[in-house]
Amino acid sequence: MCLYAWMQIRNNLDAFKNERILGKAAAMPHPTEFGEGHKMQFGMPTLLETNTFESCAALCRELGLGFVELNMNLPQYQLDAIDVSYFKRIAAQYGIGCTIHLDENLNVSDFNPYIAEGYRRTVRETIGICKTLEIPILTMHFPRGVYFTLPEGKTYLFSAYRHRYLESILDFRVMCEEAIGDSGIMICIENSNGFLPFQKEAICLLLESPVFGLTYDIGHNHSCGGLDEPFIMQNKGKLRHMHVHDAQDGKDHLALGSGALELNAYLALAEATGCRVVLETKTAEGLKQSQRWVRKNGFMA
Repeated sequence: MCLYAWMQIRNNLDAFKNERILGKAAAMPHPTEFGEGHKMQFGMPTLLETNTFESCAALCRELGLGFVELNMNLPQYQLDAIDVSYFKRIAAQYGIGCTIHLDENLNVSDFNPYIAEGYRRTVRETIGICKTLEIPILTMHFPRGVYFTLPEGKTYLFSAYRHRYLESILDFRVMCEEAIGDSGIMICIENSNGFLPFQKEAICLLLESPVFGLTYDIGHNHSCGGLDEPFIMQNKGKLRHMHVHDAQDGKDHLALGSGALELNAYLALAEATGCRVVLETKTAEGLKQSQRWVRKNGFMA
């Protein structure tokens, strides 16, 4: 089982920054389906301004990006709304790929079996679409679930009923392994507001499987005071995807170069680990500004 984040670690982003400066970045541990060699593949999120897949694809190509991350929180990217033939045609027409961001409400461990099964079915059917559209990465959040407020503080039910919770995680892992098979698809867990101990334990169980990895959102990490970085760095061998946006004073999803993050170090980490990178701003103008920043700073041709 992988190490837990509360143990002392010495790996940090300065090492990656120094390696990049000295020209000694580590070789990628795995190939990328997008691009060749050590070049990073940059992509864009789904934006409210681009509310059709074709408008996303057109902007993606205009900016020289490689993929669009389809956001399944939006109605046009629900399972019953995805016309596979249309998505295939548009992707081929504009020469782009896709990744998927699963619904942020997804809770495969809900104690209500009907709710949990609905979310699990969503994951199974999304994997089927990924196989057809040759989508390599699904990103999912990892919910804390419901808590009770006791005199001594919050008690999360997943922690109070730890064994039942972890059993559900193991069942989910087996389901995903069976659904993914040898397709090479990976489900990557994204950090959001600081993983709690019971979440870290569950994620470690998932990371024992080759079909699970990590998505590192550097802005979320900033907003929660850096709580997730030790766990991510300790398990950087499972890092496959990154959401990169600038942040400052607790505000994230800023255009690159407009905040306080050490972007060069984070992009060196992405380069060293072979990650795809989503320039995760929330507006088209912020995306364009971020694209200009990565090009100016030598991360994109």
